Amino acid sequence: MADQGLDVDALIARFRERAAAVKQRNLPPVAGPERTRFIEQAQRDHMDFAIIGDAEGTLEDGILTLRVDLRPKSGS
Repeated sequence: MADQGLDVDALIARFRERAAAVKQRNLPPVAGPERTRFIEQAQRDHMDFAIIGDAEGTLEDGILTLRVDLRPKSGS
């Protein structure tokens, strides 16, 4: 959906791409607490990007609405 110069579908697709990139990110050469913080941040980044990447978006009257179903998938 494109409106007012904002392509909502493309925006959501970019978040999907970012989530995949975080999953593929290599660990820098750090150890100890810094490594733990890096891993924890990568996990949060992935979750944030994946949530937005799973959204259904609409732009109506200048208001962007992202709808995300956070219910567990059936069979999980």
